[in-house]
Amino acid sequence: MSENGELKRIELPYSVTVRELSEILQISPIEVIKNLMANGVMANINQEVDFDTAAIVAAEMGFDASPLVVEEESLEDTAEIPLWRQWIADEDPKNLQVRPPVVGILGHVDHGKTSLLDAIRQTDVAGGEAGGITQHIGAYQVKHNERLISFIDTPGHAAFTAMRARGAQGADIVVLVVAADDGVMPQTREAISHAKAAKVPIVVALNKMDRPNAAPDQVKQQLAEVDLVPDEWDGDTLVVPISAKEKTGLDDLLEAILLVADNNEILANPNGRVFGTVIEASHERGRGAMATFLVQNGALKIGDAVVAGQTCGKIKAMFDYKGETIAKAPPSVPVSVMGMDEIPAAGELFRVAKSTKAAREIVERRKQLVADRKAAASGGMTLEQLFARVQAGEAQELRLIIKADVQGSLEPIVSSLNDMNVEGIGVNILHADTGSIGENDVMLASTSDAIIIGFNTQPDAAARRMSETEGVSIRTYNIIYRLTEDIDKALKGLLEPEKREVTLGRANVLAVFGASRIGKAAGCRVVEGEIRRNARIRVLREEEAIFEGEIASLKRHQDDVREVREGFECGIGLRGFNDFEEGDVIECFTIEEVKVI
Repeated sequence: MSENGELKRIELPYSVTVRELSEILQISPIEVIKNLMANGVMANINQEVDFDTAAIVAAEMGFDASPLVVEEESLEDTAEIPLWRQWIADEDPKNLQVRPPVVGILGHVDHGKTSLLDAIRQTDVAGGEAGGITQHIGAYQVKHNERLISFIDTPGHAAFTAMRARGAQGADIVVLVVAADDGVMPQTREAISHAKAAKVPIVVALNKMDRPNAAPDQVKQQLAEVDLVPDEWDGDTLVVPISAKEKTGLDDLLEAILLVADNNEILANPNGRVFGTVIEASHERGRGAMATFLVQNGALKIGDAVVAGQTCGKIKAMFDYKGETIAKAPPSVPVSVMGMDEIPAAGELFRVAKSTKAAREIVERRKQLVADRKAAASGGMTLEQLFARVQAGEAQELRLIIKADVQGSLEPIVSSLNDMNVEGIGVNILHADTGSIGENDVMLASTSDAIIIGFNTQPDAAARRMSETEGVSIRTYNIIYRLTEDIDKALKGLLEPEKREVTLGRANVLAVFGASRIGKAAGCRVVEGEIRRNARIRVLREEEAIFEGEIASLKRHQDDVREVREGFECGIGLRGFNDFEEGDVIECFTIEEVKVI
């Protein structure tokens, strides 16, 4: 306590050991332990206590404690510039050097992504004998014309977009694999949309050219229709014919990658601050948490204290993609690291902190920030919120993802929306396709601050859950002019508050039986959430909505009940619907009005 009787002000980290607390308070560790015991906390000298506990001890010792503000970079990234690019921009331009390009491979299932990755690895004589790679770490390097290229071996565009969702961007260039005998397919279009949203240049690998039914000109026409005009047609997209099976055209593909890399500034400061992206992570017996890091700036070294999302650690050992121990990893080098306290999430940015203590404080601060944001969350990015951002100068466009039931519906919708422009504010359609609304659509919307528009189509169960978790707005229509009218109103700032659907639960229909008052009822088991008597109900058959209405009867063991929770069985009768079949899904939901900002 100070001379005038006031409490002395001090700052304490969000997590501190008993020893560190005693040093800060300048008292014996024994005194701190006694005080903790008096407050019901048993702790030894090396045990960590949280801020609230440490603040109580400090108060009893005459101190007024406040949380220590850790100086660190913003945890936010804009949709325009990935967070790691913002960090690169802070480097002195004089210290930046060209680094090897990092390449991600995307494409439709069965078009040969894995075969291409294997073919490239096996032809890399400079990297060792074919098949000589002893350890798969999710990324590797090859050498072409004495220049290195790093490849990320990700499962597809979902992982690619997950990186962007966390402010990272693992790839500098995307190689889009398209089968010459199959052409542009739904997942191809999705991959293109994800790459374009990330503003990453695309090189097309026209695979399976060895097939007798290969039709390269037809595929090039399809590519041109999705704005990937081949360079030989005076476009900007390099289209390289290859056969991963026959291992032909691979040198041309690597040459095209280097050409695109030369036309895009791919720079880093090898002596600057160290950061990069977590490619993958897992727990290995005998080694603990192992993570694959892709270094994007600086040089990662053994002994560095690292922060990755909400976990941290001290690098104990590093291994390259061949499993060999290394002590230092410069930019664009993928390494497997040992020493993280927990398994970090793939796609997180990592960076080197000043010390292990500083790393722990940053992690605690991040956890607190995440908890605060979840508590303050009030819903997703709505049309109203998007317009508010446009009006505030934070965005110059409304970003949409369009899904429709058939191509005949999709084309007039896209055409109408592309023509909209109000006072310089336009519509940017990130992705448009037919089919139900899936998780990839929600992830793309989440990372791009977009909303999803569905026409005569509904989100599947997984997409609905993800949209609620990620705060993504999904609006569905069955009349085109109402869809375009809402977008027009959004551009003008006249849109009424949005009514948002909140899923409460789902039940599977196990049996159908007669019911005296309502005709037929469904014997069900609640498999998710709860079914409420006063909520809205939708009947799904093979993920297609066949009825929407109200519950007429909800019973459990012949008793009328107000709700039935997950894991229990019940009888459900609907008002105006009798056509139940075993295997149907009953979805329970409410409609909430989202407040206009």
